[in-house]
Amino acid sequence: MPKSEIIIGCMSWGKWGKQFSTKEQVDMLQFCIENGNSTFDHADIYGDYSTEAEFGKAFLESGIAREEINLVSKCGIQLVGEARENKLKHYNYSKEYIIWSVEQSLKNLKTDYLDTFLLHRPSPLMQPSEIAEAISKLQESGKIINFGVSNFTPSQIDLIADKIPVSVNQIEFSLTQHVAMQNGSLDQMLQKSMQPMCWSPLGSVFKDETPPSLRIKKVLKTLSEKYVVSEDVLLLAWILKHPAKISPVIGTTNKERILNANKALEINLELEDWFLLLEASQGEEMP
Repeated sequence: MPKSEIIIGCMSWGKWGKQFSTKEQVDMLQFCIENGNSTFDHADIYGDYSTEAEFGKAFLESGIAREEINLVSKCGIQLVGEARENKLKHYNYSKEYIIWSVEQSLKNLKTDYLDTFLLHRPSPLMQPSEIAEAISKLQESGKIINFGVSNFTPSQIDLIADKIPVSVNQIEFSLTQHVAMQNGSLDQMLQKSMQPMCWSPLGSVFKDETPPSLRIKKVLKTLSEKYVVSEDVLLLAWILKHPAKISPVIGTTNKERILNANKALEINLELEDWFLLLEASQGEEMP
């Protein structure tokens, strides 16, 4: 399971974002670990299949001990790009591909094992038994520790969990995208003691001027003064209060924002304040 509650998303470290140099990645790695953020979230596709290798080079040069960090990666999505000869975007979860992909991630990340390995998105053509065979082999050989999924519904998880234990589900979850509280996803994770991770934890609050965002910002302004923290901290604190113990995956590469995000761990929103934010998002009082 994650060593840090606030997970560092690495999607923007390379080609799809800041294009950090090796030296800059080493600096970011050291900064994150020094401030308690030791879990790094990857996927094979990031940077058109290039970001893992860039991170791995920096990790090797950093001299950081493997046990000091927690590595998460994913596979399955087949992108159309320069790195592979895919004609269209699709998914591949054959036994051979899963094993090959994990071995590629290990090679790129310069590690012998992944702390957590996820199937990136569900495929209509998933064969649970074949997936289980691949994961069992990878776990028996010590190449992955925890196995999970990403963006799966409860029924899709059950489909896989019927053959092999699923311990993590990384989903989209925020104050503006909280369907996981209604569709059974978080209920299932709480019931089964699965680790929820969530991407895009700030949602669309700062991205658009929709009625929900405007209502939320109005409440955040008041609560920001009450708790003496910035509005983004409160959005993370809202997620962290859920009993399923959700770990937000933050995508920022800004050091000050990372430090700020960590402040959410110290905030325990009062019960009515939590519901006040939910009411602002929904536009109506609780039923």
